Amino acid sequence: MLRATQLSVVLPNKRGQLAKLTKCLADAKVNIIALSVLESTEAGTVRLVVSKPDAAAKALKDAGMAFTQMDVLVAALPNKVGALADACAKLAKKGVSIDFAYGSTGKGRGATHVVIGCNRHPTAQKVLKDC
Repeated sequence: MLRATQLSVVLPNKRGQLAKLTKCLADAKVNIIALSVLESTEAGTVRLVVSKPDAAAKALKDAGMAFTQMDVLVAALPNKVGALADACAKLAKKGVSIDFAYGSTGKGRGATHVVIGCNRHPTAQKVLKDC
């Protein structure tokens, strides 16, 4: 279980905006660990967990890109059927509300990494440690 900083960047829904954002981070030598893009007609919200949040924030600010930051949890779950369902059920049982989640399965049978935004981080950390 890892606490991480998520950056949320709102981009105009125009061609090349995600390329501009990712190049900005690449130029700052910041690796993208997790990414989620939510689109709408006018704009898209890009949620990112990165290797160097402070460097990313500076690069985005210098590029004139507005963003917000928040603490999230990054859970390593077994890469097997039902692992996320079990984790979500355990969190719900302990009164943790999940606001959003995104992630990837990685390669082969390795761990699945899930970024979770929730209301009770300390409780969620305890629950997810045992998953």
